[in-house]
Amino acid sequence: MRALPKQFLKFSVVGVSATVIDFAVLIALTECAGLDPVLSAAVSFTASVIYNYVGSMHFVYTRRDDLRRVTELGIFVVLSLVGLALNEALMWLGAAVLSMNYLLAKLVATLVVTLWNFFSRYRWLDATSSHQREKHA
Repeated sequence: MRALPKQFLKFSVVGVSATVIDFAVLIALTECAGLDPVLSAAVSFTASVIYNYVGSMHFVYTRRDDLRRVTELGIFVVLSLVGLALNEALMWLGAAVLSMNYLLAKLVATLVVTLWNFFSRYRWLDATSSHQREKHA
């Protein structure tokens, strides 16, 4: 459990750079291309997930020996789709229902999805998670 803060720091570095990609694509599609912010958020989120998978599985998490890469990617994508659903629901709630500025809504969504992403990936993808150690004991 001591390694968890260091792992979260690595996750944060990958996540911050993925967030920069996410926001840059969101702003470009919304401001320059004139797309609806909720649609822009889906596209930008998807671009950041692709970057995040590569960075996370190289830098952050210890690969599990019992998972093939295609299975690992599948789990990552499913967990990311849950994150996307959270992202979209929070964007809709913030921007459409509460009439918040779309960037403020995106900030709230990003904070919630960040916590979901770290802990869900740690639980299901990381070889050092307590869940995985118990499974192999």
